[in-house]
Amino acid sequence: MAEFIPPARPLVGDEEIEAVTRVIRSGMLAQGPEVKAFEEEFAAHFGLGRACVAVNSGTSGLHLGLLSSGVTAGDEVIVPSFTFAATANSVALTGSTPVFADIEPDTFCLDPASVEAAITERTVGIMPVHLYGHPASMGPLRELADRRGLKLFEDAAQAHGASLDGTPVGAFGQFAMFSLYPTKNMTSGEGGMVSVADAHTERMMRLYRNQGMERQYENEVVGFNTRMTDIHAAIGRAQLLKVDAWTATRQANAAFLSANLQGVTPPPVRAGAVHVYHQYTIRVPQDRDGLAKALREEYAVGSGMFYPVPNHRLAPFGHDFDLPQTEQAAKECLSLPVHPSLTQADLERIVTAVNALAKAGA
Repeated sequence: MAEFIPPARPLVGDEEIEAVTRVIRSGMLAQGPEVKAFEEEFAAHFGLGRACVAVNSGTSGLHLGLLSSGVTAGDEVIVPSFTFAATANSVALTGSTPVFADIEPDTFCLDPASVEAAITERTVGIMPVHLYGHPASMGPLRELADRRGLKLFEDAAQAHGASLDGTPVGAFGQFAMFSLYPTKNMTSGEGGMVSVADAHTERMMRLYRNQGMERQYENEVVGFNTRMTDIHAAIGRAQLLKVDAWTATRQANAAFLSANLQGVTPPPVRAGAVHVYHQYTIRVPQDRDGLAKALREEYAVGSGMFYPVPNHRLAPFGHDFDLPQTEQAAKECLSLPVHPSLTQADLERIVTAVNALAKAGA
């Protein structure tokens, strides 16, 4: 049997090891100068034109971003159901209610028309997810938010370096969260980075992540300990020097797959959008689960189902929403390996396997 091709593979090299060693030898392990430098370098690298605040996870970033934007108990925030549960969890953790809207069938991102239909007198914000690395429809969502007096937030967990019509993801909303989990397009080992639109949101983020303190023992709000350590920031700084090359490789891998796959629907890219392919997600109209099983067992090719259970069907959020595109995507979507460590032979094996199985009906 050929060596197994995993659906994702974190890339950590000597530079990250040396960076961590440098921090450990410095004696400053908790939040310190490395975190500050990482925040500044992240904002500059991705051309965000705004401040960034580092935290200990992507979920913490969403939670604190919402709190810092004034979201509170009794409010509603419209989110997609077709995403990881952290999006809805972060809304619920503020005491507000996540309201689920449907997705566009091509991008898997929030459908502005479905969002507008979900607005009530309690709605205060809209939080699209740039799913799989493709930007959401930020133009129509921005127009809708402005017209209805709502705030616009971004879950950019999977979209480092993505852009729409020349504007980088992370520069559209009141805040945007980038995840730095090991399987993301870049990592800090664990963590999140939040870009913020104004000084007030930035200050509140910094207060909430540090027990409500700007100055020690002068607590201004009830806060949390969601600080990033200098160890994690050092890893992230090293990864910033590599992420552009990795993104280019992901895009080249995706282009090869799209040009050669048959019998499945490859992911389209909207005009004006830069897709960074955190996932390469195809649609399999018949027996998606059977295809995934055969890929693994017959060809040693891993894959992922993101996300087979929509958020609105999860136990904490069990509500009867009519989301037909979400339900269909949950049954059909399958993510194939696209990560930068794939070889040409790996890519050819993936294509051979998918085409053979699709032709045979898995």
